[in-house]
Amino acid sequence: VQLQASGGGLVQAGGSLRLSCAASGLIFNTYAMGWVRQAPGKEREFVSGISWNSGLTHFAESVKGRFTISRDNAKNTVYLQMNALKPEDTANYYCVARFGRGDSIVGALLNPDHWGQGTLVTVSS
Repeated sequence: VQLQASGGGLVQAGGSLRLSCAASGLIFNTYAMGWVRQAPGKEREFVSGISWNSGLTHFAESVKGRFTISRDNAKNTVYLQMNALKPEDTANYYCVARFGRGDSIVGALLNPDHWGQGTLVTVSS
């Protein structure tokens, strides 16, 4: 299984970035997908998740109203649109996948079955 994340970079506070994660080696529409981030010296933090059919999305309180998540099952890709970025959003962002179609799977994405490599997001003040 490979989860290839892209789209990170350097952006000023208030700006936007769109992360993408292309998945391969799995049956994409049987997995909940999501994003987890880790800033230097901090613990991993769940950011957002989406169920297999996009019927359920979940966001950390810290990003609600600013981030949206979507997926395209035809392209085996999940996206994270990040708007109104803040310096505290600076972190490595990891794409994650957890097998299952139940809604509860989205809430378990901090313990995924698969991790991608991180993509670094740096927000300058």
